[in-house]
Amino acid sequence: MTVFADFRSVVLDALAQLQAEGRVPSGLDTAAVAMETPRDPAHGDLATNAALVLARPAKLAPRALAEALAEKLRAHPQVRSAEPAGPGFLNLRVDEAVWRAELREAIDLGAGWGRSEIGAGKSVDIEFVSANPTGPLHVGHMRGAVFGDALANLLQAAGWEVTREYYINDAGGQVDTLARSAYLRYLEAHDRSIEIPEGLYPGEYLRDVGAALRAQFGDRFVDQPEEAWLEPIRDFAVARMMDEIREDLAALNIHMDLYSSEKAIAQSGAVEQAIGRLEEMGLIYRGVLEPPKGKLPEDWEPREQTLFRSTAYGDDVDRPIRKSGGSWTYFAPDIAYHYDKTQRGYDLLVDVLGADHGGYVKRLKAAVAALTEGRVPLEARLCQMVNLFKNGQPYKMSKRSGNFVTLRDVIDEVGPDVARFVMLMRKNDAQLDFDFDKALEQSRDNPVWYVQYAHARTASLARQAQEAGFLLDDAGLATADADLLDHPSEMALIRKIAEFPRHVEGGAQAQEPHRIAFYLYDLAGVFHALWSRGKEEEELRFVQASDPEGTRARLALVRATQLTLANGMRILGVTPMDEMR
Repeated sequence: MTVFADFRSVVLDALAQLQAEGRVPSGLDTAAVAMETPRDPAHGDLATNAALVLARPAKLAPRALAEALAEKLRAHPQVRSAEPAGPGFLNLRVDEAVWRAELREAIDLGAGWGRSEIGAGKSVDIEFVSANPTGPLHVGHMRGAVFGDALANLLQAAGWEVTREYYINDAGGQVDTLARSAYLRYLEAHDRSIEIPEGLYPGEYLRDVGAALRAQFGDRFVDQPEEAWLEPIRDFAVARMMDEIREDLAALNIHMDLYSSEKAIAQSGAVEQAIGRLEEMGLIYRGVLEPPKGKLPEDWEPREQTLFRSTAYGDDVDRPIRKSGGSWTYFAPDIAYHYDKTQRGYDLLVDVLGADHGGYVKRLKAAVAALTEGRVPLEARLCQMVNLFKNGQPYKMSKRSGNFVTLRDVIDEVGPDVARFVMLMRKNDAQLDFDFDKALEQSRDNPVWYVQYAHARTASLARQAQEAGFLLDDAGLATADADLLDHPSEMALIRKIAEFPRHVEGGAQAQEPHRIAFYLYDLAGVFHALWSRGKEEEELRFVQASDPEGTRARLALVRATQLTLANGMRILGVTPMDEMR
C-alpha cells in the first residue's frame, strides 16, 4: 500500500460513515475516486476528487459532499486538515510522520521499492519493433523499441507477467525485393558491374550481405535465372538482416523473449485455420464494398470480394481478406498471427506500431475481439515520428534511398542510456525532436544528464559518509530517526520519494512509461535543490561529523533518493551512474 492508496481508503471509510448515517445513498460506484498530489503544494499534501465524481449519483452538490467528507476526515488521527476547494475537490494535510515512514519503507524494500501488484500476475504479450527485415533498424524503429521495452519493464514492475515479442515479416513482396537487391550485391562481390533499378534497396548495408553470399555460395548463382536463386538468397538475406537487428536491439539493451515468423505461420496453415474460425462464426462473406470517400482512385471498380465483417466489432468498414487473384491480402496473415497469440493464453495483447499504422488498428482490434469473443483485449500504442537535429540542422532519412540514420548511428553518437531517456521524454503519440547536441549537454536542460547526475551525487555522498566513519548498511539507515528531518526542503524530498509507487501504478494503468521519466526529472530537481541549499546552510549538509544522529537521518534520505532514482531508471532501461565525468 502507498500513502495515496492508504488515504484513498480513509476517504472511502468517511464515505461509508456518511452512508451509515443516511446522509449519502449506498451502492455508489467508487472506482473513479482518486487520490493525488495537488498541483500547488500550498494547497495541501493530498487531494481527492471523491466529491466531484460521486456528487451526481449521490444527488448532492459537489461542494456539499466535499464539506460532509471533510467533517469526517478531520476526526482521523493522521489528518491535520481537510478543506474543500473549487467546485468540489478536497485537499488534505496529513501528519508528517506519515511521509517519514515512507523512508523506512523505501530502504526496507530496496530494489522492490515502487513495485506494485496491481497486475495480479496477469499475462501480457507486447509486440514491438517488428520491422521488416530488409535493412538495419533506423531511428524511427528506435522510438518504438524503447517505448515497448520500457512499457514491458513498467508492467513487470506493476505485477504483470510480460512477454516481449518481435513479429518477423519474412513473407511477401518486401523480402523478395530484399533478395533481388542482395543478388545484385552478390554479383558486385564477383566484380560484376551493377545498376540498381528503382524499386530495389540501394543501401550500402547490402554490400556486406553480397560478400557474405559469395562466401556462402561461391559462384553457384552467377548468371542463373531468378527461380534458381530467389528462395535461398531470400532466406540467407533475411537471416542476415535479423542477426543485425538482434545486435542493434542488444546495443540498446533490448532482448526479446520471442521471435515469430510470418512465413512459418503461413506454412503451418494458421491463416486457413483463423479464417475458418471466422467463417464458422458467420463473419466471412462475399460482397461489394462501398466506394472510398473522397476522390475515387482511377483504378477503383466495384467488385465482389471475400470480406471479414469487421464492422460487427467496431471497424468503419468490412475488410477484404482475399485478393481478386485468390491470394490472401496483407490482413489475412495478421489475423492468423493475432489468433496464434490469443491461443497462448495471454490476458492482454499490446501492439506497438508506427503512427503510419493508425488506420490499421480498428481492423486488428475487430479481428481479435471476434476470434476471442471479446475475452482478450488488444491495445495498440502508436509511436509518432522522431525529428533529428544536429548542429542546428535537421537530419533526413529515407530507407529506400539508402540515406537514413540508423539506430546504431544514434547509439554510437550518444550511447544507449541517453538515447533511451530522450526517447521517453515525450508521450509516445506526440512527435519527438531529438537534438544530438542537447542530448550531450551537461545541464539541467538535458534530463538524462540531470537525473543520472542526481544518482551520482547520492553515490558521492555515500562515499563521503564512509570516509567520515559513518556506517551505511540499509538495516541501520532504516532505523534512523526520521523525526530529525524537519526542514521544509527535506520534507519536500520525502514527499516526492513517496510519490514513486503511485507513478508506477498510474503509468502502468495508462501504459505511459514517459510518466516515470518526468517523475525522475522532478525528483532529481528536488534533490539537487536540497544539495545546493546545504552548500549555503550548514544545518542542511547531508554529512556533519558534529551531528551523528542527524547525519544518519539525512543519509537515510539520501539512500531512499538513490533507490528511487535507480529503480525508476531501471524501468526506463537506463543505467544508474555512480560517477559522472
